[in-house]
Amino acid sequence: MTEVELDSEAVRLDIDAGVATVTLDAPAVRNALTVEVTAGVREALDSLPDETRCVVFRGANGAFCAGGDVNAMLELQAGALSLPDAVDHVVHDTADCVRRVYDCDLPTIAAIDGPAVGAGGALAIACDMQLLHEDAHVGFGFRRVGLAVDSGLSYLLPRLVGRNVAMELVYTGELLGPERALELGVVNRVAGEDEFEAELDELTDRIAGGPTKALTASKRLLRRPDDSIEAAIEHEAAAQAVIFETADHTEGVESFMERRDPEFEGR
Repeated sequence: MTEVELDSEAVRLDIDAGVATVTLDAPAVRNALTVEVTAGVREALDSLPDETRCVVFRGANGAFCAGGDVNAMLELQAGALSLPDAVDHVVHDTADCVRRVYDCDLPTIAAIDGPAVGAGGALAIACDMQLLHEDAHVGFGFRRVGLAVDSGLSYLLPRLVGRNVAMELVYTGELLGPERALELGVVNRVAGEDEFEAELDELTDRIAGGPTKALTASKRLLRRPDDSIEAAIEHEAAAQAVIFETADHTEGVESFMERRDPEFEGR
């Protein structure tokens, strides 16, 4: 594993066999999305090497992400931070960080082995897939601090669980344990203490070992807001016209005909 040097002291970036791991490491705030953390996440995304084929987001010190910057909210109440500055950071800066994760071209995974709440929950579901530790939980309880939803959650959550369930989760502030999170489709997989890292490795190996250009094209297609199957088919055809010419497609066809496992190289 190779660590990429970042200016940030709150976020780490490690690369291993095409898998980039972005680790939030701000123990004093349980990896909350402070100015330092959001800047570090953006820097990490801007620093991904060309050979990156999958990106994992996780937290250090027993938490995934404890939400927004509560200290900034306290500063606002104490008069030490102006309302425009508070909105700029607590809303726009935090939301931009979540948006950057959502907009990442590569497949993304949230490895949630600690609390992911509020804006931290938004960060988790901004990823394409979620692996949840059996002792962790996910929640969208902005009501806990007397706020409406932000961090892009009003866009992300209804598209993931449907409007009615999204309303319930926001209104009640329910913390979702493994069974409930899996039932609602908030996470893809749940793993215990002894299996979590192995499950994550299996998932990243499978994705990073896949045809990267085809997977990133599929990601764009699955997220398009097409309003008809005809429009979707046209966009699929345009994408396949590009993918047909990739080395991984050639390898995929050859390996299929030769009845062997493909060896994709991400190109």
